[in-house]
Amino acid sequence: MSARTVTRSEARAGGGAPARGNDPARGGAPARGGARSALRDQLLEHRPSVLVAALGTTFGVALLSVSHILEQLIASDPAVAASGTVSTMLDLVASVFVGLALYVGAIVTANTFTTVVAGRTPTIALMRLLGSSARDQRRAVAREGLLVGVAGALIGIAVGTLLVVVAVGALVARGTLPDLDYSYVSVSGLVPAVAVVLTTVAAAWIGSRRVLQVTPLQATGVVQEEPVGSRPRRVLRTVLAVLLVVGGGLLLLAGVLLGLANEVGVLVAFAGGVLSFSGVVVGAHTVMPAGLAAVGRLFGSGQVARLAAENAVRQPERSTRATIGIVIGVTLVTTMSVALETLRSFIGSIEQDPAYAAELDTMFTTTLLVMAGLVGFSAVIAAVGMVNDMSLSVLQRRRELGLLRAVGATVGQIRGMILLEAAQMAVTAIVVGVVLGTVYGWAGAQSLLGAANQGALIAPTLPVPLLVGLAVTAAVLAGVAALVPARRATSVTPVEALAAR
Repeated sequence: MSARTVTRSEARAGGGAPARGNDPARGGAPARGGARSALRDQLLEHRPSVLVAALGTTFGVALLSVSHILEQLIASDPAVAASGTVSTMLDLVASVFVGLALYVGAIVTANTFTTVVAGRTPTIALMRLLGSSARDQRRAVAREGLLVGVAGALIGIAVGTLLVVVAVGALVARGTLPDLDYSYVSVSGLVPAVAVVLTTVAAAWIGSRRVLQVTPLQATGVVQEEPVGSRPRRVLRTVLAVLLVVGGGLLLLAGVLLGLANEVGVLVAFAGGVLSFSGVVVGAHTVMPAGLAAVGRLFGSGQVARLAAENAVRQPERSTRATIGIVIGVTLVTTMSVALETLRSFIGSIEQDPAYAAELDTMFTTTLLVMAGLVGFSAVIAAVGMVNDMSLSVLQRRRELGLLRAVGATVGQIRGMILLEAAQMAVTAIVVGVVLGTVYGWAGAQSLLGAANQGALIAPTLPVPLLVGLAVTAAVLAGVAALVPARRATSVTPVEALAAR
């Protein structure tokens, strides 16, 4: 293979070392057209990551800009402005939700970069064979993370600010907001953009660890998946997860029991919930594969269903990263919904004034919708990651899909297999999230209301509309996640797919 051919292949892959004459490390300067082409190829390859970074920045900038607008409204009222409590609470709430979106976005981005690097293994191995070091290749991937983060942050700043300007203008025109000289840009509003860039670079660095495992010898043969027996056992991570789940669970139980006598039990229960849920996230590499296998068995024992079930758990780390973000979002939404519904039912059962009960009911409904919308945004980011995971997974399995076509699998069977894989992941993530959220929501409500209920237990109230909405979401998410991959999987002939490297 000539040096010219290697350079073109590397430009298409979006990483690695350029040809000798254009190597910046050796004093050369890349051609302007080639640099622009490589930049464009990198952004196209990381479109899902750019979208995730843009969504996270848009959400953070919009949320903090809204908080900035509310602070200006508060400042215009001397009576309210005298107390800084409201402003502090607004900043605290905004920071929590922005942090949640960034956390989920980082998980999705790390998963994307891991999958992209896996697909580039032949090219990386070839560059290693030609003398490039693994650390040089990893630094190239990290630079791509910086590029993706900056591109997403710039898009998010523009879109987030525009949304707030349009929303405030519409509310002022309707008379909902007073016509003040609002300022839409603040230093705090730019913090999410910087945070997105940093988290994207960090996620790219973490996701590129696979580069260090690529050897030059892999350039001489077809890259195969890592054998199950050779995967790391992650003993320390598993032990930490068990300690967090058990310790947090005991605190959660202690909070419920303490809440039977005193409302302070809710603080203990909150700490227990945070610790135990952190344990679930840390130990997701053992929890999610088991859940995926269980749900996969529910889809039947047919050939297509068994293939789909096996594919979903064949790469447990990747499947876990693709689904854990959705689990986090669904758990938080369900926790708040169950807690507020239980609280509403309890107050409704003891409140004697119908007018006041109706007013409280409206307040609870509004609070639930607002909180669900804020937390649900992180689930949207995670859903983008799941769609990306399915697309890249199918792209890397073209040879396998071609073999299935060659031995008699029909287009409909291939499409059904991809759909069942996506359904398995979506259903598992939502079921796990609903179960965890119901437990946490009931524990929070019970620890808060136990003393008011004369030390008796309160049955949790499940919000039926939420459960129906989550079921519909699972169906839509599975369909969307399988749409593009299924079309890609069935668009090539068996001979073309078997020839793919």
